[in-house]
Formats: sequence, C-alpha cells, structure tokens
Amino acid sequence: MSTQPVSSKASEAGSLIEIAHDAYGVHGVVSVTLNRPDAFNALSEALLDELQHALTSIAASDARVVVLAGAGRAFCAGHDLKEMRAAPSLEYYQALFARCTKVMLAIQRMPQPVIARVHGVATAAGCQLVAMCDLAVASDEARFAVSGVNLGLFCSTPSVPLTRNVPRKMAFEMLMTGEFIDAHEARRRGLVNRVAPAGELDATVSALAASICAKPRTAVEAGKALFYRQLEMGVEAAYQLAGQTMACNMMEDATLEGVQAFIEKRAPRW
Repeated sequence: MSTQPVSSKASEAGSLIEIAHDAYGVHGVVSVTLNRPDAFNALSEALLDELQHALTSIAASDARVVVLAGAGRAFCAGHDLKEMRAAPSLEYYQALFARCTKVMLAIQRMPQPVIARVHGVATAAGCQLVAMCDLAVASDEARFAVSGVNLGLFCSTPSVPLTRNVPRKMAFEMLMTGEFIDAHEARRRGLVNRVAPAGELDATVSALAASICAKPRTAVEAGKALFYRQLEMGVEAAYQLAGQTMACNMMEDATLEGVQAFIEKRAPRW
C-alpha cells in the first residue's frame, strides 16, 4: 500500500468534512467528521464528494484506523431531502444514489478499519453509514432508523448493509416500519459493537482504536480484505482464500516475531 500524508484539501475552512490526525489521543488514528451540524449532517451532493475525496486520500496514507463522526447534535440524518426534491428526475436520482454507493464501498474497500462514532440520530443513509463501517461505537443516547418508508421511499440502498449486519426479520421490520431503535437494541441486533454513556463515548472509541493500532498493520489490512471477500463466497472457496491469506500472513516478519514472542512468553517487539 502506498503511504502518503493525508491530503489537507478536505480540512480547509468552511469544509463539509473535518479531518484530525492522531485523534482520540491515539497515534495513527484519523477522524473524519461530517460537518453540516445545522442540517444534522445530511448527505448533500457536496458532502458526499468531500467525503469521497477524504476517504480516498486516507486509504492511500499511513493511517491505521479511521473514525467517522458527526458534528453537532446528530451523527447523520441521511440524504438531503430538500436538495433531492429541488430537481426531480430519474437521471438525477440514479446519479445521486450511485455517488452514495461509491462512498459506501470506499469505506469497505479501504485497508484501514473504519469505526463509526455515533451520537444523536443515525437515520436512513446515516444508518447506512453506520452499517457500512467495519465497527461502531454508540452513545447510549443514540437512536437508529431506516425511516424512508414513512415518506413513501423504501430505504433500498440502506437495506444492503443493514441486512448484512442485522438478522433478516429484524432488518425487514426496521425497513417496513421506519421505527427507531435505541443504542442498546442496536447492539443486541448487531448494528453496533459497543455502547457507552455519552460522557464516555470518546474514551470508548479511543480504547477500541488503540487496540487495533497495537496490532501489526499487515495482519489488520489482510484481515479486513479477507473478511469481506470470503463473505461473498461459498464455503469451499472461502476456505481456499483464507488458507492462502493465512499462509502469506505467516511469512510476514511481524507475524513470525509475534509467534516467537508467544513461544518465549514475552511481549512482541513490533
């Protein structure tokens, strides 16, 4: 992987995205904050473009973990409905959702694990963002919904990652009713990993990010890539890919040192 400094373009004054390095007190963690607080961080076209640029830049950098957060009172309220309603056409909507899909896939395809830091509401495409992230930590005050159906718009694109996080009947109920679930229910269903009191949210995110950063980069990056590839395969093909990945992983100097350290009952020297 190419390791270049993260571009500062997405961090300029007035930007819809704010980027911070060594965030949460952890070296190697980059935070990406959606910065439309007055609009509950709704995903406008401009915000999607800036987020795509930021993710592309970070993916090619030496960052170890990415934290995706929202400014203000909410994580993300989904698409910007006023913008969507301003010029309705099939071509426009197709292009908009293709743009959103590109951003979502960028999260999964980047080598760094991405943690969603969720507070307030995460609705529709905002809930989709949470589901697309590799991990999620939520405030106990956070709420989640795929609520497009309440407006007559079934949350089709959010349903893709939701059904890959949440058991089928639970996902279907969320999509058909548009009802909110709280953070603890989201954890029970598998949408988030950890729930923390609002005052401890950053500390919980920091602990999770630090745990990942303490592991060898090669193992983390290979592991993320394998995780998603094998999910789409049959079991035999998945085992073949996993075996090849593990064999290559074993040849890494960091892995050999880790195994030797275990044998010698000492901490690895990475």
